[in-house]
Amino acid sequence: MAPEGSTFRLLVGLGNPGREYSGTRHNVGFAVLDRLAATMGATFRADKKWQADAASNGRVWLLKPQTYMNLSGESVSALVRFYQIEPARVLVVLDDMALPLGRLRIRERGSHGGHNGLRSILDHLGTQDVPRLRVGIGSSEPGAAVGHVLGRFAVDERALVEQSLDRAVEAVRFAQENDLPSAMNKFNNHTPTSPL
Repeated sequence: MAPEGSTFRLLVGLGNPGREYSGTRHNVGFAVLDRLAATMGATFRADKKWQADAASNGRVWLLKPQTYMNLSGESVSALVRFYQIEPARVLVVLDDMALPLGRLRIRERGSHGGHNGLRSILDHLGTQDVPRLRVGIGSSEPGAAVGHVLGRFAVDERALVEQSLDRAVEAVRFAQENDLPSAMNKFNNHTPTSPL
Protein backbone atom coordinates (compact mmCIF):
# COMPACT_ATOMS: atom_id res chain seq x y z
CA MET A 1 0.00 0.00 0.00
CA ALA A 2 1.34 3.41 -0.96
CA PRO A 3 1.99 5.88 1.87
CA GLU A 4 -0.99 8.05 2.78
CA GLY A 5 -1.15 11.16 0.65
CA SER A 6 1.16 9.72 -2.00
CA THR A 7 0.39 10.39 -5.63
CA PHE A 8 -0.11 7.97 -8.47
CA ARG A 9 2.74 7.65 -10.93
CA LEU A 10 0.69 5.83 -13.57
CA LEU A 11 -2.92 6.28 -14.64
CA VAL A 12 -4.26 3.51 -16.88
CA GLY A 13 -7.46 3.67 -18.90
CA LEU A 14 -8.81 0.40 -20.27
CA GLY A 15 -10.45 -0.09 -23.64
CA ASN A 16 -10.02 -1.65 -27.06
CA PRO A 17 -8.09 0.03 -29.89
CA GLY A 18 -9.63 0.85 -33.24
CA ARG A 19 -12.33 3.12 -34.56
CA GLU A 20 -14.97 0.40 -34.31
CA TYR A 21 -14.65 0.37 -30.52
CA SER A 22 -14.50 4.13 -30.02
CA GLY A 23 -17.35 5.36 -27.86
CA THR A 24 -18.41 1.90 -26.67
CA ARG A 25 -19.25 1.15 -23.04
CA HIS A 26 -16.12 -1.00 -22.72
CA ASN A 27 -13.97 2.02 -23.63
CA VAL A 28 -14.98 4.43 -20.89
CA GLY A 29 -11.49 4.01 -19.41
CA PHE A 30 -10.03 5.48 -22.61
CA ALA A 31 -12.59 8.31 -22.50
CA VAL A 32 -11.65 9.25 -18.93
CA LEU A 33 -7.92 9.22 -19.77
CA ASP A 34 -8.51 11.46 -22.81
CA ARG A 35 -10.21 14.02 -20.56
CA LEU A 36 -7.50 13.72 -17.92
CA ALA A 37 -4.79 14.31 -20.51
CA ALA A 38 -6.56 17.46 -21.67
CA THR A 39 -6.72 18.84 -18.11
CA MET A 40 -3.03 18.01 -17.55
CA GLY A 41 -1.73 19.45 -20.79
CA ALA A 42 -0.47 16.03 -21.89
CA THR A 43 -0.69 14.61 -25.42
CA PHE A 44 -1.04 10.92 -26.26
CA ARG A 45 1.40 9.39 -28.72
CA ALA A 46 1.71 5.82 -29.96
CA ASP A 47 4.57 4.12 -28.13
CA LYS A 48 5.64 0.67 -29.38
CA LYS A 49 7.75 0.02 -26.29
CA TRP A 50 4.64 -0.01 -24.10
CA GLN A 51 2.21 -1.27 -26.80
CA ALA A 52 0.11 1.73 -25.88
CA ASP A 53 -0.84 5.31 -26.46
CA ALA A 54 1.12 7.08 -23.75
CA ALA A 55 1.35 10.60 -22.37
CA SER A 56 3.16 12.29 -19.51
CA ASN A 57 3.21 15.70 -17.88
CA GLY A 58 6.61 15.00 -16.30
CA ARG A 59 5.12 13.78 -13.01
CA VAL A 60 2.65 11.09 -13.99
CA TRP A 61 2.24 8.70 -16.92
CA LEU A 62 -1.09 8.17 -18.65
CA LEU A 63 -1.47 4.90 -20.55
CA LYS A 64 -4.10 3.52 -22.92
CA PRO A 65 -2.99 -0.04 -23.77
CA GLN A 66 -3.42 -0.89 -27.46
CA THR A 67 -3.13 -4.65 -26.94
CA TYR A 68 -6.89 -5.27 -26.80
CA MET A 69 -8.57 -5.56 -23.44
CA ASN A 70 -7.61 -9.13 -22.52
CA LEU A 71 -3.87 -8.41 -22.83
CA SER A 72 -3.79 -5.02 -21.06
CA GLY A 73 -1.38 -6.35 -18.45
CA GLU A 74 1.39 -6.74 -21.04
CA SER A 75 1.41 -3.00 -21.67
CA VAL A 76 1.00 -1.93 -18.05
CA SER A 77 3.62 -4.30 -16.64
CA ALA A 78 6.21 -3.22 -19.23
CA LEU A 79 6.01 0.42 -18.10
CA VAL A 80 5.68 -0.46 -14.40
CA ARG A 81 8.83 -2.59 -14.47
CA PHE A 82 10.86 -0.13 -16.54
CA TYR A 83 10.14 2.78 -14.19
CA GLN A 84 9.98 0.58 -11.06
CA ILE A 85 6.52 1.82 -10.11
CA GLU A 86 4.87 0.24 -7.08
CA PRO A 87 1.50 -1.36 -8.00
CA ALA A 88 -0.12 0.76 -5.26
CA ARG A 89 0.89 3.87 -7.24
CA VAL A 90 -1.00 2.69 -10.33
CA LEU A 91 -4.65 3.66 -10.80
CA VAL A 92 -6.69 1.67 -13.32
CA VAL A 93 -9.86 3.25 -14.77
CA LEU A 94 -12.31 0.72 -16.18
CA ASP A 95 -15.94 0.07 -17.03
CA ASP A 96 -18.21 -1.93 -14.73
CA MET A 97 -21.60 -3.25 -15.76
CA ALA A 98 -22.38 -4.30 -12.19
CA LEU A 99 -22.69 -0.59 -11.36
CA PRO A 100 -25.60 1.58 -12.50
CA LEU A 101 -24.84 4.02 -15.27
CA GLY A 102 -23.06 7.04 -13.82
CA ARG A 103 -21.97 5.48 -10.51
CA LEU A 104 -18.29 5.43 -9.57
CA ARG A 105 -16.51 3.04 -7.23
CA ILE A 106 -12.93 3.49 -6.08
CA ARG A 107 -11.09 0.63 -4.39
CA GLU A 108 -7.52 0.26 -3.14
CA ARG A 109 -7.33 -3.46 -3.92
CA GLY A 110 -9.42 -6.52 -4.71
CA SER A 111 -10.20 -9.13 -7.35
CA HIS A 112 -10.78 -8.44 -11.02
CA GLY A 113 -14.53 -8.99 -10.59
CA GLY A 114 -14.79 -10.67 -13.98
CA HIS A 115 -13.23 -7.80 -15.93
CA ASN A 116 -10.68 -9.31 -18.31
CA GLY A 117 -8.58 -6.16 -18.65
CA LEU A 118 -8.15 -5.81 -14.90
CA ARG A 119 -7.58 -9.58 -14.62
CA SER A 120 -4.68 -9.30 -17.08
CA ILE A 121 -3.12 -6.41 -15.13
CA LEU A 122 -3.40 -8.16 -11.76
CA ASP A 123 -1.93 -11.36 -13.25
CA HIS A 124 1.03 -9.54 -14.83
CA LEU A 125 1.77 -7.47 -11.72
CA GLY A 126 1.32 -10.48 -9.45
CA THR A 127 -0.84 -8.69 -6.89
CA GLN A 128 -4.41 -7.58 -6.20
CA ASP A 129 -3.11 -4.45 -4.46
CA VAL A 130 -3.76 -2.24 -7.48
CA PRO A 131 -6.10 0.73 -6.98
CA ARG A 132 -8.95 1.01 -9.44
CA LEU A 133 -11.76 3.37 -10.37
CA ARG A 134 -14.77 1.56 -11.77
CA VAL A 135 -17.18 3.57 -13.92
CA GLY A 136 -20.72 2.22 -14.08
CA ILE A 137 -22.06 1.43 -17.55
CA GLY A 138 -25.31 -0.22 -16.49
CA SER A 139 -26.26 -3.90 -16.62
CA SER A 140 -27.27 -5.97 -19.64
CA GLU A 141 -30.08 -8.38 -20.32
CA PRO A 142 -29.21 -11.97 -19.34
CA GLY A 143 -26.92 -13.53 -21.94
CA ALA A 144 -26.25 -10.19 -23.67
CA ALA A 145 -23.15 -9.05 -21.80
CA VAL A 146 -20.76 -9.02 -24.78
CA GLY A 147 -23.12 -7.04 -26.98
CA HIS A 148 -23.79 -4.68 -24.09
CA VAL A 149 -20.18 -3.78 -23.27
CA LEU A 150 -19.21 -3.52 -26.94
CA GLY A 151 -22.27 -1.42 -27.74
CA ARG A 152 -22.62 2.35 -27.63
CA PHE A 153 -24.63 4.40 -25.20
CA ALA A 154 -28.21 5.23 -26.10
CA VAL A 155 -29.11 8.83 -26.94
CA ASP A 156 -31.04 9.23 -23.68
CA GLU A 157 -28.02 8.01 -21.69
CA ARG A 158 -25.48 10.43 -23.11
CA ALA A 159 -26.09 13.35 -20.74
CA LEU A 160 -25.54 11.05 -17.76
CA VAL A 161 -22.47 9.53 -19.41
CA GLU A 162 -20.93 12.98 -19.91
CA GLN A 163 -21.59 13.82 -16.27
CA SER A 164 -20.07 10.49 -15.23
CA LEU A 165 -16.89 11.01 -17.26
CA ASP A 166 -16.41 14.49 -15.83
CA ARG A 167 -16.98 13.15 -12.32
CA ALA A 168 -14.44 10.37 -12.92
CA VAL A 169 -11.83 12.95 -13.93
CA GLU A 170 -12.66 14.91 -10.79
CA ALA A 171 -12.27 11.73 -8.71
CA VAL A 172 -8.83 10.94 -10.14
CA ARG A 173 -7.60 14.49 -9.60
CA PHE A 174 -9.02 14.56 -6.07
CA ALA A 175 -7.30 11.26 -5.24
CA GLN A 176 -4.03 12.64 -6.60
CA GLU A 177 -4.26 15.79 -4.50
CA ASN A 178 -5.50 14.07 -1.33
CA ASP A 179 -5.58 10.30 -0.84
CA LEU A 180 -7.61 7.24 -1.83
CA PRO A 181 -9.66 6.91 1.39
CA SER A 182 -10.79 10.54 1.06
CA ALA A 183 -11.66 9.98 -2.60
CA MET A 184 -13.61 6.83 -1.72
CA ASN A 185 -15.62 8.73 0.90
CA LYS A 186 -16.37 11.57 -1.50
CA PHE A 187 -17.18 9.69 -4.70
CA ASN A 188 -18.31 6.13 -3.92
CA ASN A 189 -21.63 7.12 -2.37
CA HIS A 190 -22.51 9.82 -4.88
CA THR A 191 -25.82 9.10 -6.60
CA PRO A 192 -25.83 10.47 -10.16
CA THR A 193 -28.77 12.44 -11.44
CA SER A 194 -29.51 12.86 -15.09
CA PRO A 195 -29.08 16.50 -16.13
CA LEU A 196 -32.24 18.26 -17.29
